[in-house]
Amino acid sequence: MKKQILSLALCAIGVAALTSCSDYLETSSKSNADGDFVFSNMTTARAAMDGAYSEWHGAISSQIFGDGLYYALDVAGSDIMRHPEKYSAQPLRHTPECFYVNGTACGSYDPVGYGKEAPNSPYSVLFSVIGKANAVASAIESKADYEEMMASGKASDLSQLYGEAIAMRATCYRELIKYYGDVPYQSKMGAAALGLAPRDSIYDVVIGDLKRVEPLMNPVGKDKRFFSQTYVDALIGRMSLEAGGYQTRRGDMTYTDGQGNTLSFEKKGSENNGAFYGRRSDWQTLYSTAKEYFQKAIDHKGTAKLSANYTDFFVQLHGDDASYADESIYEEPFQQGASGNDPRPYSLGRPAAGGSSNDYPCKNYGQGRINPAFYYGVFDPQDLRRDISCAVTGGNKGFEKLIPFKPGSQANGGGIACNKFDENRQTKVWTKNQRRSGINAPYMRMAEVYLGLAEACAALGDEATAKLNLQTIRNRAFGGNGNVDAFIQKEGSLLKAIIDERGFEFAGEGDRRWTLIRSGYIGEKILEIKDLTHKMIEGLKANGSYTFDNGNTISAYIWTKRVDAKSLYGKRLTEACPAGSEDDPVLYPGWRGVNNDWASYGLDYKGNNNTNLAIKGLFKPVSDEEAAALEADGYEKVAWGAELVENQDEYDKYLFYEYDGVKAPIYLFPFSPNTMSTGGFTNGYGFTQQ
Repeated sequence: MKKQILSLALCAIGVAALTSCSDYLETSSKSNADGDFVFSNMTTARAAMDGAYSEWHGAISSQIFGDGLYYALDVAGSDIMRHPEKYSAQPLRHTPECFYVNGTACGSYDPVGYGKEAPNSPYSVLFSVIGKANAVASAIESKADYEEMMASGKASDLSQLYGEAIAMRATCYRELIKYYGDVPYQSKMGAAALGLAPRDSIYDVVIGDLKRVEPLMNPVGKDKRFFSQTYVDALIGRMSLEAGGYQTRRGDMTYTDGQGNTLSFEKKGSENNGAFYGRRSDWQTLYSTAKEYFQKAIDHKGTAKLSANYTDFFVQLHGDDASYADESIYEEPFQQGASGNDPRPYSLGRPAAGGSSNDYPCKNYGQGRINPAFYYGVFDPQDLRRDISCAVTGGNKGFEKLIPFKPGSQANGGGIACNKFDENRQTKVWTKNQRRSGINAPYMRMAEVYLGLAEACAALGDEATAKLNLQTIRNRAFGGNGNVDAFIQKEGSLLKAIIDERGFEFAGEGDRRWTLIRSGYIGEKILEIKDLTHKMIEGLKANGSYTFDNGNTISAYIWTKRVDAKSLYGKRLTEACPAGSEDDPVLYPGWRGVNNDWASYGLDYKGNNNTNLAIKGLFKPVSDEEAAALEADGYEKVAWGAELVENQDEYDKYLFYEYDGVKAPIYLFPFSPNTMSTGGFTNGYGFTQQ
C-alpha cells in the first residue's frame, strides 16, 4: 500500500528516434521534433514518465496482474490452482483455463466475451502503455547528448529515466507474448501496431535493449514503485528463461531471431490445431543470459533482500502506505481508499462473504482457489509456506467461516482458497467499500531471482550453484533444514525439484501455470494432479477418507466449534502454529482467524465473542468415540470431503477437461475481430476469425 502514482498527462511529444532495435521489426517512420526541448529539465522529464506509469498502473490493476487475463488465466489453471465456480457457470474462464478442452473448443470460443474489444482489451491497453514508454524513450534518444550518455557507462538522472522507459516497454511485450504469442512490434512513438512479428525476434530485441540500459540505471532504492537496475537484471533473467523455454507456436509463421535468422525448435508432443509446442534449439544461449543476469540482480540488489523468515515478506505487504516489503524488487502500488481498482486481495486473497461496503472485511471474491489434492497430498505439512498460502477458512462480518467445497464464490463456496492477501492482517483496514484495501501487488521479488538462477544453472549443468540457490529458498521455508537431497531424490532430478520448489514458494500468486508451460512440465504435472484428484475422490467414496503419501488424511466429515480465541490466546488473528501445538484445533492450521479488533472499526459483536473456528479432523480421521466426545463438547459435524464426492464432476471431470498431456497446450488468448482488422493479421491456434 503506497501513495498512488501521480496521474500526469504525458506530454505530446514528436521526436526523432534513435534505436538499436532490428530494422526489419519496425513498421513506422521517424518524427522530427527535438527531444532537447521536451526533456530540458528533470521535472518535466519525470512528469512525462509518471504519465507512462499512470497508464501502466491501469493496465496492471485491471488487465494483467489483478483482473483481466491474469484473473481469468494465471490465478487458476495449473496443478496448484483452480477456479471456484461451476464449469457451466463461467465458460469464458473455464474454457481457456483447461486449454480450450484440449484445443477442441478454440473455434467456438468468443474472442470478445472476456478479452473485450478495443480500447479496453488487455491487448489495446498494453500497446497504449508501450506508446507512452516509446514517447519518453524516443524523446531522450533524440537529445543531442544521447550518445554521450550511452557511452558514459554510468547512471545519471536522465539515463535512469531512459532505462525505466525501456523496462516498461519490455515488460509490456513480455505480458503480450505470454497472453497472445506473436504480436506486432513497435518502438517508435505514434507507430501503429501492424502485422505480427515473431515472438522470438521481439524477445531478442527487447532483451538487447535491456542490456544496453542496465549499466546506466541505479539499484532499487526505498521507493519500489519504479523500475530499477535490479528490476532490469531480473527482468532479463525472467524473459531469457521464457524466450528459451517451451511455448506453443502457430504453424503458419516463420520464426526468426532478433537478426532475422530462421530458427529451429526442439518439439514436445503432437501438434494441435496447426500449432506445435517446443523450444528454440539455441535455448542454452538464452539460459546462459538468464544465469548471468539473475546473478547480477543479486549483486545489484540495492534495498531488496531475501527475508530471513519466509513470512516476513507477506506480513510487510499488509503494512501501511509508507513502506515496501524488503524482498520486493518492484511492487505495483495501491493507495488505500483511492478510487480505481485494487483487485489483488479481491481476486487472489482470502475470501470474505461480507457485503460490498461497510463490512468486516468487505466482500472478497476469491477467484483463485487451491486444488484440494495439492493442498493435502503435495504440500509438505512441515513446509511453513503451506498455511500462509492456503486458507480453509474465510471471513463473514467479523467471524471466521469454513469455506465449503460446494462450487461458489467468496467464503460461501469454492473450496480451499489463497491466503497471502488477507485484509484481516492489515495494519489499518479499509471497511467502506470493496477493492480499495491498498494491498500492493508484488510483481517481482528476490525469491524469484534465486530460483531463476537455480533453474538456469541446473539446465546448463552447473548443479553446485543450482543446488546452493535451491537450498537458500527451501531451507528458509522449513526453518533451516529443507532436506534438499531427499527432496531432489523424490522429485527425480535437480531441475524438477527447482520447478516444484518454485510452485511451493509462489503458491497462491498465479505463477505456476506459466512456469509449467515454459519449463515443459505442464503435461506431466497436470496428468499427475488429475490422477491424484481422482484417487482422492474415489477413496472418499469407498472409505469415507483418503490418506496421502505424506500422511495427511482428508475425511468426508470434520467437526467445528466457535470459540473465543481472544480469551484463550489474547488474539483473534493467529499466526504460524507454535511447535507442539499441531493438535490445537484453533491454532492449526495457522494463519487464520479474524482481525483482532474489528470493534475499533465499528463492528458491534453484541456480546458474541466466539469469533474463531476450532476444527477437528482436518488432517486426521476422527473415530466414533472421539466424535461423540466432540459433539458433547459443542462441536458440530460438518460435511467436508463429502462435498468433493457430491461435486465430483467439478473437481475431477472438469479438471483440465479432456486434456491429454500430449497435444500442444493451447493456452493463449485469441485476438478480437477489431484487433485483427486494424492490425492486418489473423488468429492462429484454431481460433475463430469472426
